[in-house]
Amino acid sequence: MPASRRHLAADAWGSLLRTQSRVVPLIDAQLRASGVSLPFYDVLLELQAAPGGRLTMSDLGMRVVLSRSRVSRVVDDMVAVDLVRRETNPEDARSAYAVITSSGRNAFRRTAPTYLDLIEQHVARDLTNRELVVLSRLLERIATAPDGARQ
Repeated sequence: MPASRRHLAADAWGSLLRTQSRVVPLIDAQLRASGVSLPFYDVLLELQAAPGGRLTMSDLGMRVVLSRSRVSRVVDDMVAVDLVRRETNPEDARSAYAVITSSGRNAFRRTAPTYLDLIEQHVARDLTNRELVVLSRLLERIATAPDGARQ
């Protein structure tokens, strides 16, 4: 008897969670060996790509894969080691910017090749280019679906 759509969806969800719980700690441990944790790298990646190397804490919280409360703690830790600095938002004193420092840019440039190698090793190694494109498109479709659009 073929599996129901609900079971197929639950199996896909379980596979996604198992993959994430296996791969993230591996990549984090190996990145830490090069001097930058995965949460630090995630913040550096977003700030490096942002105009002027800066984002409001709110925007940063929406872009990284950390909880909003954790983003603030990670940024505080990064400020302590001069990878990021905080700046007051002159248009809204209640908010602040996270800004990548020159040390942060150097750490990002130094770590990026390792990060990409780890993704190849732990995610892409056994997949064809076509499979990677399909996987990326499928996950992006899920990630960008409007809330409540899928029932």
